[in-house]
Amino acid sequence: MIRYSLRQLEYFVAAAEHSSVADAARHLNVSQPSISKAITKIEEQFSVQLLIRHHARGVSLTQAGERLLLDARGLLSYASDLQKNIRESSDIVAGTLNLACFVAIAPVFMPAILADFSQIYPGVDVRLYEGNQEEMFEGLANGKFDLAIFYDSVLPPGIVTKKLATFEPYVLLPASHPQAGQDCVSLASLVDEHFILLDVPPSRDYFLNMFRQNGLDVRVAFSSPSLETVRGLVGRNWGYSLLVTRPYFDHTYDGQSVVGLPICEDVEDGILEFAQLEQVRGTRVMSVFSEFCQDWFTKHKLNSADKTQARIPETALSGFVKSPKK
Repeated sequence: MIRYSLRQLEYFVAAAEHSSVADAARHLNVSQPSISKAITKIEEQFSVQLLIRHHARGVSLTQAGERLLLDARGLLSYASDLQKNIRESSDIVAGTLNLACFVAIAPVFMPAILADFSQIYPGVDVRLYEGNQEEMFEGLANGKFDLAIFYDSVLPPGIVTKKLATFEPYVLLPASHPQAGQDCVSLASLVDEHFILLDVPPSRDYFLNMFRQNGLDVRVAFSSPSLETVRGLVGRNWGYSLLVTRPYFDHTYDGQSVVGLPICEDVEDGILEFAQLEQVRGTRVMSVFSEFCQDWFTKHKLNSADKTQARIPETALSGFVKSPKK
């Protein structure tokens, strides 16, 4: 009969790799007596000494300990793969997903996505974080986030992306603006008016480059990292803005009417992407959530295939609240 456990082997391997019971305990977040007791049990089971204890200088392996260390690592690796394979072959998807989302996207899309996703996969705990892209790059690199959703930009090394959707940028005008009833608005016609800039990376450079690429200068009157502050200033006739994300209702938080219209010039689309660290092996939860989101955007036709910036039909809002663009 086997009288040792995988947990005991894990404790032994940690002590051997750290050459210290104390360091192993800190690494595994358990008490030192738990590590010592587990190693003693294994030594009693095999009737050999595995570690030599050096007072105030940690531990070292005996020859028997070196042999067991190699086999124990292999057994623990096999046990981990076995558990993962069983989970991934099961019909039940469960686990935790640490998801980061660009601050301008999250309030428009994530409530609806998470509501729909949880109905199908109630066993997945999605922990949502919001921030700018620099914060998300850092979080992916240090392992804080599993996945991130943001608009296409220059990526640091080691991050890979997958396209979710494509949106056309648009001009946001107060409802009383003389051009509010037009089919499209030319950037050239706005250069003498006050521009209200969504000032969060990479949106700042993305919008300013639209003017530069068309040989135009722009008068930035206000800037804010908040999508709703920008919309609110437009609604109060402080100027116009360029945006990509589009909330469902054309009203600001304080009840003012705004109008979003296509840009007449040829400008670069906003590409919404999933990102993850290249060296991280994707889990089943990551894969399922990624595929769900791609299907979700396709289902609700949130894409720039047409010039109308398609929105979720109002009939689709029953049961779960859906939302439109960035």
